[in-house]
Amino acid sequence: MAGGGAPAKADEPQPHPPKDQLPNISYCITSPPPWPEAILLGFQHFLVMLGTTVLIPTALVPQMGGGNNEKARVIETLLFVAGINTLLQTMFGTRLPAVIGGSYTFVPTTISIILAGRFSDEPDPIEKFKRIMRSIQGALIVASTLQIVLGFSGLWRNVARFLSPLSSVPLVSLVGFGLYELGFPGVAKCVEIGLPQLILLVFVSQYVPHVLHSGKHIFDRFAVLFTIVIVWIYAHLLTVGGAYNDAPHKTQISCRTDRAGLIDAAPWIRIPYPFQWGAPSFDAGEAFAMMMASFVSLVESSGAFIAVYRYASATPLPPSILSRGIGWQGVGILLSGLFGTVNGSSVSVENAGLLALTRVGSRRVVQISAGFMIFFSILGKFGAVFASIPPPIIAALYCLFFAYVGAGGLSFLQFCNLNSFRTKFILGFSIFIGLSVPQYFNEYTAINGYGPVHTGARWVWIRNKSPILPLIQ
Repeated sequence: MAGGGAPAKADEPQPHPPKDQLPNISYCITSPPPWPEAILLGFQHFLVMLGTTVLIPTALVPQMGGGNNEKARVIETLLFVAGINTLLQTMFGTRLPAVIGGSYTFVPTTISIILAGRFSDEPDPIEKFKRIMRSIQGALIVASTLQIVLGFSGLWRNVARFLSPLSSVPLVSLVGFGLYELGFPGVAKCVEIGLPQLILLVFVSQYVPHVLHSGKHIFDRFAVLFTIVIVWIYAHLLTVGGAYNDAPHKTQISCRTDRAGLIDAAPWIRIPYPFQWGAPSFDAGEAFAMMMASFVSLVESSGAFIAVYRYASATPLPPSILSRGIGWQGVGILLSGLFGTVNGSSVSVENAGLLALTRVGSRRVVQISAGFMIFFSILGKFGAVFASIPPPIIAALYCLFFAYVGAGGLSFLQFCNLNSFRTKFILGFSIFIGLSVPQYFNEYTAINGYGPVHTGARWVWIRNKSPILPLIQ
């Protein structure tokens, strides 16, 4: 060959060209699917976000002294506020198809308020529940100002300008992969239900479409609906067949379809309203701790917004739009405090993963799901039926959706120079430290019962605990 150059091998793999927008997305933000399909897809988003909405109050309300009635009311309130926040975000915030729901980030700070000594002298458990709820409301109201100020003032826009593709890789990846504690550990709590759900979901969504070649995207787009119905019926048959009659209490809570206690406790019709638990109370230490949780939620939601725009096949998110979305998320936390949801608000990571599974990034679909949230929060009995889905089924969904979000962060590697040693260091060090430091805190807490930071304030050492720990024990 002229010039002495060796000819290229015929079988040498060619690099894929980088793409700012993902191909093969069926419906992008402004191209909604037909109404029947959009309604089914919206209902699917509602089912996915329902897992977090039920898990957090189920873990926290009993510790506050509340019973099934209080738990049902808190779930309805959290669902109602999530619907409002999702509509506000899709219409005035980033306008991305992002579901705004409960967040595990606020759980440790909430536990610190629950364990505060000033509530131990209350003999009436219901009154104790209300006092703790009012304290949580006050902390959330104060904490909301952090995101409102940073978002609407444009200060977060100055930070977001530094979010290059290289920095987006660990940010978005750890938002998804960092929630691994909610994946298979939740499936294993009732493996005879969770594992079939996980296997069936992967089979229906990934294998069946490639075998049938129908071209209608039915199985991959509605895999969540198909598999939940099948496994839910299977779990109900196990329940009525007496498979768990002699099982331990924890097994029955995880596996049975009739032990949630929500259907009997939920009212037929009820509209949540602000200050329904009474006037909020304020404590400086608790408010400061909740502001720290709000800042963590701000960073996580920034990564989730990036994943959402990526899977919705939108153009790269401008820093000013991201900052505006954070501001409206702060408004969502304010609403959570006013209504009393026992938890703050952030972008639902699992629903971001559902965008990747369905390949439908339509804004209208997510707005329809917000309508389902508000509808079933008002008609409590009907919403409680879906809230009684066994937790291992939800955990199996998390395995797929959190993996999708984590992989969405890795997709930004196509814009990075992977031949650069500096790039390798930044990627490897940030991801490794992002996984290793939380593991140190978890191991230290598991051995000593408290975190490495020793102060007289309970909210400091409780914040060092894993936010997922109370939900998987």
